[in-house]
Amino acid sequence: MTRCRLCGSAAMESVVDLGATPPCESFLAADQLDRPEPAYPLHLRVCTDCWLAQIPALITPEETFTQYAYFSSYSSSWVEHARTFVTGAVERLGLGPDSFVVEVASNDGYLLRHMVDRGIRCLGVEPSVNVGAAAREAGVPTLTEFLSPDTGAAVSAEHGPADLVVANNVYAHIPDVVGFTQGLRAMVADDGWVSIEVQHLLTLIEENQYDTIYHEHFQYYTVASAIRALASGGLALVDVELLPTHGGSIRLWARPAEAAGEPSRRVSDVLDREKAAGLRELSGYTEFSSRVAKVRRDLLRFLIEAAERGDTVVGYGAPGKGNTLLNHCGIRPDLLAYTVDRNPYKHGRFTPGTRIPILSPERIAADRPDYVLVLPWNLREELVEQLSFVHEWGGRLVFPIPELSVVEAASEKGTA
Repeated sequence: MTRCRLCGSAAMESVVDLGATPPCESFLAADQLDRPEPAYPLHLRVCTDCWLAQIPALITPEETFTQYAYFSSYSSSWVEHARTFVTGAVERLGLGPDSFVVEVASNDGYLLRHMVDRGIRCLGVEPSVNVGAAAREAGVPTLTEFLSPDTGAAVSAEHGPADLVVANNVYAHIPDVVGFTQGLRAMVADDGWVSIEVQHLLTLIEENQYDTIYHEHFQYYTVASAIRALASGGLALVDVELLPTHGGSIRLWARPAEAAGEPSRRVSDVLDREKAAGLRELSGYTEFSSRVAKVRRDLLRFLIEAAERGDTVVGYGAPGKGNTLLNHCGIRPDLLAYTVDRNPYKHGRFTPGTRIPILSPERIAADRPDYVLVLPWNLREELVEQLSFVHEWGGRLVFPIPELSVVEAASEKGTA
Protein backbone atom coordinates (compact mmCIF):
# COMPACT_ATOMS: atom_id res chain seq x y z
CA MET A 1 0.00 0.00 0.00
CA THR A 2 1.54 3.28 -1.09
CA ARG A 3 -1.27 5.78 -0.61
CA CYS A 4 -4.20 6.32 1.74
CA ARG A 5 -7.52 5.39 0.13
CA LEU A 6 -9.28 8.32 1.80
CA CYS A 7 -6.96 11.31 1.47
CA GLY A 8 -4.35 10.05 -1.02
CA SER A 9 -1.38 10.67 1.29
CA ALA A 10 1.76 8.54 1.03
CA ALA A 11 2.44 8.96 4.77
CA MET A 12 1.57 5.38 5.77
CA GLU A 13 3.01 3.73 8.92
CA SER A 14 2.85 0.08 10.01
CA VAL A 15 0.63 -0.80 12.98
CA VAL A 16 0.70 -4.64 12.96
CA ASP A 17 1.67 -7.28 10.39
CA LEU A 18 -0.30 -10.54 10.78
CA GLY A 19 1.40 -12.37 7.93
CA ALA A 20 -0.64 -13.86 5.10
CA THR A 21 -4.00 -15.61 5.51
CA PRO A 22 -6.84 -16.80 3.28
CA PRO A 23 -10.00 -14.64 3.18
CA CYS A 24 -11.76 -15.25 6.48
CA GLU A 25 -15.13 -16.30 5.01
CA SER A 26 -13.68 -18.72 2.43
CA PHE A 27 -14.81 -21.86 4.23
CA LEU A 28 -13.74 -25.06 2.48
CA ALA A 29 -15.90 -27.97 1.38
CA ALA A 30 -14.43 -31.44 1.84
CA ASP A 31 -13.63 -31.77 -1.88
CA GLN A 32 -11.52 -28.59 -1.72
CA LEU A 33 -9.06 -29.79 0.91
CA ASP A 34 -6.52 -31.06 -1.63
CA ARG A 35 -6.60 -27.89 -3.72
CA PRO A 36 -4.34 -24.85 -3.41
CA GLU A 37 -5.67 -22.11 -1.16
CA PRO A 38 -4.75 -18.47 -1.86
CA ALA A 39 -3.47 -16.38 1.04
CA TYR A 40 -3.07 -12.60 1.13
CA PRO A 41 -1.00 -10.30 3.33
CA LEU A 42 -2.82 -8.90 6.34
CA HIS A 43 -0.88 -5.78 7.29
CA LEU A 44 -2.56 -2.88 9.09
CA ARG A 45 -1.15 0.59 8.48
CA VAL A 46 -2.30 4.05 9.51
CA CYS A 47 -2.24 7.26 7.48
CA THR A 48 -0.52 9.95 9.53
CA ASP A 49 -2.32 12.71 7.64
CA CYS A 50 -5.99 11.70 8.10
CA TRP A 51 -5.40 8.88 10.66
CA LEU A 52 -7.49 6.31 8.82
CA ALA A 53 -6.17 2.82 9.66
CA GLN A 54 -6.40 0.46 6.69
CA ILE A 55 -5.20 -2.67 4.95
CA PRO A 56 -4.50 -3.03 1.22
CA ALA A 57 -7.52 -3.89 -0.92
CA LEU A 58 -6.17 -7.23 -2.14
CA ILE A 59 -9.56 -8.90 -2.60
CA THR A 60 -12.71 -7.30 -3.96
CA PRO A 61 -16.07 -7.07 -2.17
CA GLU A 62 -17.51 -9.04 -5.10
CA GLU A 63 -15.25 -11.99 -4.21
CA THR A 64 -16.45 -11.98 -0.60
CA PHE A 65 -20.06 -10.88 -0.62
CA THR A 66 -21.71 -12.27 -3.76
CA GLN A 67 -22.27 -15.51 -1.83
CA TYR A 68 -21.82 -14.96 1.91
CA ALA A 69 -21.61 -17.40 4.82
CA TYR A 70 -22.73 -14.98 7.55
CA PHE A 71 -26.41 -14.74 8.48
CA SER A 72 -27.08 -12.12 11.18
CA SER A 73 -30.24 -13.79 12.49
CA TYR A 74 -28.26 -16.71 13.96
CA SER A 75 -27.13 -14.42 16.79
CA SER A 76 -29.95 -13.86 19.27
CA SER A 77 -28.20 -10.90 20.84
CA TRP A 78 -27.65 -9.29 17.43
CA VAL A 79 -31.34 -9.54 16.55
CA GLU A 80 -32.17 -7.96 19.90
CA HIS A 81 -29.61 -5.22 19.28
CA ALA A 82 -31.34 -4.46 15.98
CA ARG A 83 -34.78 -4.38 17.61
CA THR A 84 -33.53 -1.93 20.25
CA PHE A 85 -32.00 0.27 17.55
CA VAL A 86 -35.23 0.34 15.55
CA THR A 87 -37.25 1.28 18.64
CA GLY A 88 -34.86 4.12 19.43
CA ALA A 89 -34.65 5.37 15.84
CA VAL A 90 -38.44 5.44 15.48
CA GLU A 91 -38.71 7.54 18.63
CA ARG A 92 -35.75 9.78 17.87
CA LEU A 93 -36.74 10.58 14.29
CA GLY A 94 -40.52 10.27 14.56
CA LEU A 95 -40.71 7.53 11.92
CA GLY A 96 -44.14 6.26 10.91
CA PRO A 97 -46.22 4.83 8.04
CA ASP A 98 -45.30 7.74 5.76
CA SER A 99 -41.55 7.30 6.32
CA PHE A 100 -39.05 5.43 4.17
CA VAL A 101 -36.02 3.60 5.60
CA VAL A 102 -33.16 2.00 3.65
CA GLU A 103 -30.57 -0.34 5.13
CA VAL A 104 -27.32 -0.93 3.24
CA ALA A 105 -25.83 -4.41 3.71
CA SER A 106 -29.14 -5.52 5.15
CA ASN A 107 -28.07 -9.18 5.31
CA ASP A 108 -31.00 -11.54 5.95
CA GLY A 109 -33.40 -8.80 7.06
CA TYR A 110 -32.54 -9.13 10.77
CA LEU A 111 -33.02 -5.35 11.30
CA LEU A 112 -35.56 -4.28 8.68
CA ARG A 113 -38.01 -6.96 9.74
CA HIS A 114 -38.62 -4.79 12.82
CA MET A 115 -39.47 -1.90 10.48
CA VAL A 116 -41.82 -4.18 8.53
CA ASP A 117 -43.51 -5.20 11.79
CA ARG A 118 -44.15 -1.49 12.53
CA GLY A 119 -45.66 -0.85 9.11
CA ILE A 120 -42.77 1.40 8.03
CA ARG A 121 -41.92 1.29 4.33
CA CYS A 122 -38.37 0.02 3.90
CA LEU A 123 -35.85 -1.46 1.49
CA GLY A 124 -32.71 -3.50 2.01
CA VAL A 125 -29.73 -3.10 -0.32
CA GLU A 126 -27.77 -6.35 0.03
CA PRO A 127 -25.11 -7.60 -2.42
CA SER A 128 -25.08 -11.25 -1.30
CA VAL A 129 -27.49 -13.29 -3.39
CA ASN A 130 -28.07 -16.03 -0.82
CA VAL A 131 -28.71 -13.88 2.25
CA GLY A 132 -30.76 -11.38 0.24
CA ALA A 133 -32.99 -14.24 -0.84
CA ALA A 134 -33.45 -15.21 2.82
CA ALA A 135 -34.51 -11.63 3.60
CA ARG A 136 -37.12 -11.60 0.86
CA GLU A 137 -38.47 -14.94 2.08
CA ALA A 138 -38.86 -13.31 5.51
CA GLY A 139 -40.93 -10.49 3.98
CA VAL A 140 -38.24 -7.80 3.79
CA PRO A 141 -38.05 -6.04 0.38
CA THR A 142 -34.44 -6.38 -0.73
CA LEU A 143 -32.44 -5.16 -3.73
CA THR A 144 -29.42 -7.30 -4.67
CA GLU A 145 -26.79 -4.65 -5.40
CA PHE A 146 -23.57 -3.15 -4.10
CA LEU A 147 -23.98 0.47 -3.06
CA SER A 148 -22.46 3.06 -5.38
CA PRO A 149 -23.42 6.64 -6.22
CA ASP A 150 -25.43 5.29 -9.17
CA THR A 151 -27.21 2.68 -7.04
CA GLY A 152 -28.06 5.31 -4.43
CA ALA A 153 -29.46 7.66 -7.07
CA ALA A 154 -31.51 4.85 -8.63
CA VAL A 155 -33.02 3.86 -5.27
CA SER A 156 -33.96 7.46 -4.55
CA ALA A 157 -35.47 7.92 -8.00
CA GLU A 158 -37.61 4.78 -7.74
CA HIS A 159 -38.64 4.87 -4.07
CA GLY A 160 -38.11 8.50 -3.06
CA PRO A 161 -35.42 9.90 -0.76
CA ALA A 162 -35.02 8.06 2.55
CA ASP A 163 -35.79 9.59 5.92
CA LEU A 164 -33.21 7.24 7.41
CA VAL A 165 -30.38 5.29 5.80
CA VAL A 166 -28.83 2.63 8.04
CA ALA A 167 -25.35 1.22 7.37
CA ASN A 168 -24.45 -1.10 10.23
CA ASN A 169 -21.15 -2.99 10.11
CA VAL A 170 -20.49 -2.25 6.46
CA TYR A 171 -18.52 1.03 6.49
CA ALA A 172 -15.33 -0.97 7.07
CA HIS A 173 -16.15 -3.46 4.31
CA ILE A 174 -15.80 -1.26 1.25
CA PRO A 175 -12.48 -0.10 -0.23
CA ASP A 176 -14.07 2.82 -2.10
CA VAL A 177 -14.89 4.89 0.99
CA VAL A 178 -15.64 8.03 -0.98
CA GLY A 179 -17.91 6.37 -3.55
CA PHE A 180 -19.82 4.46 -0.86
CA THR A 181 -20.35 7.64 1.17
CA GLN A 182 -21.58 9.41 -1.94
CA GLY A 183 -24.03 6.52 -2.38
CA LEU A 184 -25.37 7.08 1.12
CA ARG A 185 -25.83 10.77 0.38
CA ALA A 186 -27.62 10.00 -2.88
CA MET A 187 -30.28 7.98 -1.03
CA VAL A 188 -30.95 10.19 1.98
CA ALA A 189 -33.35 13.13 1.93
CA ASP A 190 -31.84 16.60 2.23
CA ASP A 191 -33.22 16.78 5.79
CA GLY A 192 -32.79 13.05 6.49
CA TRP A 193 -30.46 11.01 8.65
CA VAL A 194 -27.74 8.42 8.16
CA SER A 195 -26.88 6.00 10.98
CA ILE A 196 -23.64 4.03 10.74
CA GLU A 197 -22.30 1.46 13.18
CA VAL A 198 -18.68 0.45 12.87
CA GLN A 199 -16.04 -0.95 15.18
CA HIS A 200 -14.12 1.70 17.12
CA LEU A 201 -10.36 1.67 16.53
CA LEU A 202 -9.90 2.98 20.07
CA THR A 203 -11.22 -0.21 21.69
CA LEU A 204 -9.64 -2.42 19.04
CA ILE A 205 -6.23 -1.19 20.14
CA GLU A 206 -6.93 -0.85 23.87
CA GLU A 207 -8.47 -4.36 24.12
CA ASN A 208 -6.08 -6.24 21.78
CA GLN A 209 -8.93 -7.04 19.38
CA TYR A 210 -6.60 -7.79 16.50
CA ASP A 211 -8.69 -10.72 15.24
CA THR A 212 -11.19 -8.20 13.88
CA ILE A 213 -8.53 -7.29 11.32
CA TYR A 214 -9.32 -9.35 8.22
CA HIS A 215 -9.51 -8.91 4.50
CA GLU A 216 -13.15 -7.89 4.28
CA HIS A 217 -12.46 -5.07 6.77
CA PHE A 218 -10.56 -2.60 4.64
CA GLN A 219 -10.43 0.25 7.17
CA TYR A 220 -10.73 0.89 10.92
CA TYR A 221 -12.24 4.12 12.19
CA THR A 222 -11.82 6.61 14.95
CA VAL A 223 -14.47 9.30 15.20
CA ALA A 224 -11.86 11.71 13.87
CA SER A 225 -11.21 9.67 10.72
CA ALA A 226 -14.95 8.96 10.31
CA ILE A 227 -15.67 12.70 10.21
CA ARG A 228 -13.17 13.01 7.35
CA ALA A 229 -14.73 10.03 5.54
CA LEU A 230 -18.29 11.33 5.89
CA ALA A 231 -17.28 14.74 4.59
CA SER A 232 -15.92 13.12 1.42
CA GLY A 233 -19.51 12.32 0.42
CA GLY A 234 -21.24 15.47 1.63
CA LEU A 235 -22.28 14.23 5.09
CA ALA A 236 -21.50 15.75 8.49
CA LEU A 237 -21.39 14.04 11.88
CA VAL A 238 -24.07 15.25 14.29
CA ASP A 239 -23.91 12.78 17.18
CA VAL A 240 -22.07 9.64 18.28
CA GLU A 241 -22.90 6.79 20.64
CA LEU A 242 -20.44 4.31 22.16
CA LEU A 243 -21.73 0.75 21.89
CA PRO A 244 -20.51 -2.56 23.38
CA THR A 245 -21.09 -4.50 20.15
CA HIS A 246 -18.11 -6.21 18.49
CA GLY A 247 -16.05 -5.44 21.56
CA GLY A 248 -16.63 -1.70 21.18
CA SER A 249 -18.31 0.17 18.33
CA ILE A 250 -19.40 3.68 17.47
CA ARG A 251 -22.81 4.65 16.14
CA LEU A 252 -22.42 7.70 13.94
CA TRP A 253 -25.47 9.89 13.37
CA ALA A 254 -24.87 12.01 10.28
CA ARG A 255 -26.91 14.31 8.06
CA PRO A 256 -26.37 16.09 4.75
CA ALA A 257 -23.84 18.83 5.50
CA GLU A 258 -26.24 21.66 4.71
CA ALA A 259 -28.75 20.40 7.33
CA ALA A 260 -26.36 19.13 10.00
CA GLY A 261 -25.85 22.03 12.38
CA GLU A 262 -23.42 21.85 15.29
CA PRO A 263 -22.30 18.39 16.51
CA SER A 264 -23.30 17.23 19.98
CA ARG A 265 -21.13 17.35 23.08
CA ARG A 266 -20.70 13.58 22.81
CA VAL A 267 -18.76 14.06 19.57
CA SER A 268 -16.22 16.34 21.21
CA ASP A 269 -15.99 14.05 24.25
CA VAL A 270 -15.06 11.02 22.13
CA LEU A 271 -12.63 13.08 20.06
CA ASP A 272 -10.94 14.11 23.31
CA ARG A 273 -10.71 10.44 24.41
CA GLU A 274 -9.11 9.45 21.13
CA LYS A 275 -6.61 12.28 21.35
CA ALA A 276 -5.73 11.35 24.94
CA ALA A 277 -5.11 7.75 23.79
CA GLY A 278 -2.58 9.04 21.27
CA LEU A 279 -4.54 8.03 18.19
CA ARG A 280 -3.66 11.21 16.33
CA GLU A 281 0.05 10.56 16.72
CA LEU A 282 2.16 7.44 16.21
CA SER A 283 2.68 6.92 19.95
CA GLY A 284 -0.84 5.48 20.22
CA TYR A 285 -0.02 2.65 17.83
CA THR A 286 3.54 1.61 18.59
CA GLU A 287 2.89 -0.94 21.39
CA PHE A 288 -0.01 -2.72 19.69
CA SER A 289 2.13 -5.20 17.76
CA SER A 290 3.89 -6.49 20.89
CA ARG A 291 0.58 -6.93 22.74
CA VAL A 292 -0.78 -8.91 19.78
CA ALA A 293 2.24 -11.19 19.97
CA LYS A 294 1.51 -11.86 23.66
CA VAL A 295 -2.09 -12.93 22.89
CA ARG A 296 -0.68 -15.45 20.41
CA ARG A 297 1.94 -16.82 22.81
CA ASP A 298 -0.53 -17.17 25.69
CA LEU A 299 -3.13 -19.01 23.62
CA LEU A 300 -0.60 -21.37 22.04
CA ARG A 301 0.93 -22.12 25.45
CA PHE A 302 -2.50 -22.99 26.86
CA LEU A 303 -3.42 -25.25 23.92
CA ILE A 304 -0.06 -27.05 23.88
CA GLU A 305 -0.16 -27.69 27.62
CA ALA A 306 -3.76 -28.96 27.36
CA ALA A 307 -2.73 -31.35 24.57
CA GLU A 308 0.21 -32.63 26.61
CA ARG A 309 -2.13 -33.33 29.55
CA GLY A 310 -4.49 -35.20 27.27
CA ASP A 311 -7.30 -32.65 27.71
CA THR A 312 -9.72 -32.14 24.84
CA VAL A 313 -10.28 -28.66 23.44
CA VAL A 314 -12.92 -27.78 20.86
CA GLY A 315 -14.11 -24.46 19.52
CA TYR A 316 -17.41 -22.64 19.60
CA GLY A 317 -18.29 -20.52 16.59
CA ALA A 318 -16.72 -20.05 13.17
CA PRO A 319 -16.77 -16.26 12.77
CA GLY A 320 -14.50 -14.35 10.42
CA LYS A 321 -12.52 -12.99 13.36
CA GLY A 322 -11.86 -16.54 14.53
CA ASN A 323 -10.07 -17.33 11.30
CA THR A 324 -7.69 -14.41 11.74
CA LEU A 325 -6.86 -15.71 15.22
CA LEU A 326 -6.49 -19.36 14.16
CA ASN A 327 -4.26 -18.53 11.20
CA HIS A 328 -2.10 -16.02 13.05
CA CYS A 329 -1.55 -18.52 15.87
CA GLY A 330 -1.03 -21.47 13.51
CA ILE A 331 -3.70 -23.57 15.26
CA ARG A 332 -4.54 -26.88 13.59
CA PRO A 333 -6.78 -29.85 14.49
CA ASP A 334 -4.07 -31.34 16.72
CA LEU A 335 -4.70 -28.44 19.13
CA LEU A 336 -8.36 -27.71 18.34
CA ALA A 337 -10.19 -30.87 17.30
CA TYR A 338 -13.13 -29.05 15.73
CA THR A 339 -15.36 -26.04 16.15
CA VAL A 340 -19.16 -25.81 16.04
CA ASP A 341 -21.49 -23.17 14.67
CA ARG A 342 -25.23 -22.52 14.72
CA ASN A 343 -25.21 -21.68 11.01
CA PRO A 344 -25.98 -24.90 9.08
CA TYR A 345 -24.37 -23.37 5.99
CA LYS A 346 -20.98 -23.99 7.62
CA HIS A 347 -21.61 -27.57 8.81
CA GLY A 348 -19.34 -30.10 7.09
CA ARG A 349 -17.00 -27.35 5.95
CA PHE A 350 -13.53 -26.47 7.19
CA THR A 351 -11.97 -23.23 8.39
CA PRO A 352 -9.84 -21.49 5.77
CA GLY A 353 -6.13 -22.04 6.12
CA THR A 354 -6.26 -24.06 9.32
CA ARG A 355 -8.63 -26.77 7.98
CA ILE A 356 -10.48 -27.27 11.28
CA PRO A 357 -13.81 -29.14 10.83
CA ILE A 358 -17.01 -27.20 11.53
CA LEU A 359 -19.78 -29.28 13.11
CA SER A 360 -23.22 -28.67 14.60
CA PRO A 361 -23.41 -27.38 18.21
CA GLU A 362 -24.87 -30.69 19.46
CA ARG A 363 -21.43 -32.27 19.23
CA ILE A 364 -20.25 -30.43 22.35
CA ALA A 365 -22.79 -32.12 24.62
CA ALA A 366 -22.12 -35.47 22.93
CA ASP A 367 -18.32 -35.27 23.30
CA ARG A 368 -18.12 -33.47 26.67
CA PRO A 369 -14.75 -31.74 26.05
CA ASP A 370 -12.59 -30.36 28.84
CA TYR A 371 -12.43 -26.89 27.29
CA VAL A 372 -14.45 -24.90 24.76
CA LEU A 373 -12.51 -22.09 23.03
CA VAL A 374 -15.02 -19.32 22.30
CA LEU A 375 -14.06 -17.63 19.03
CA PRO A 376 -16.85 -14.98 18.91
CA TRP A 377 -15.61 -13.51 22.21
CA ASN A 378 -17.62 -10.34 21.54
CA LEU A 379 -20.78 -12.33 22.41
CA ARG A 380 -19.35 -13.31 25.77
CA GLU A 381 -22.41 -12.60 27.92
CA GLU A 382 -24.75 -14.39 25.53
CA LEU A 383 -22.47 -17.41 25.13
CA VAL A 384 -21.61 -17.90 28.81
CA GLU A 385 -25.34 -18.40 29.33
CA GLN A 386 -25.88 -20.39 26.15
CA LEU A 387 -23.01 -22.77 27.01
CA SER A 388 -23.88 -23.10 30.70
CA PHE A 389 -24.50 -26.84 30.17
CA VAL A 390 -20.74 -27.36 29.74
CA HIS A 391 -20.26 -27.09 33.52
CA GLU A 392 -22.32 -30.28 34.00
CA TRP A 393 -19.22 -32.38 33.31
CA GLY A 394 -16.72 -29.88 34.67
CA GLY A 395 -15.92 -28.28 31.34
CA ARG A 396 -14.67 -24.72 31.07
CA LEU A 397 -14.88 -21.91 28.55
CA VAL A 398 -11.78 -20.20 27.19
CA PHE A 399 -11.79 -16.63 25.90
CA PRO A 400 -8.60 -15.59 24.05
CA ILE A 401 -9.15 -11.80 23.90
CA PRO A 402 -8.44 -9.23 25.32
CA GLU A 403 -6.28 -11.67 27.30
CA LEU A 404 -6.51 -15.40 27.91
CA SER A 405 -9.33 -16.14 30.35
CA VAL A 406 -10.53 -19.58 31.49
CA VAL A 407 -13.95 -19.50 33.15
CA GLU A 408 -16.44 -21.93 34.57
CA ALA A 409 -19.29 -22.18 32.08
CA ALA A 410 -21.85 -21.23 34.72
CA SER A 411 -19.97 -18.22 36.12
CA GLU A 412 -17.75 -15.33 35.19
CA LYS A 413 -15.04 -16.10 37.72
CA GLY A 414 -12.08 -16.43 35.44
CA THR A 415 -8.42 -17.24 35.84
CA ALA A 416 -5.76 -16.04 33.45
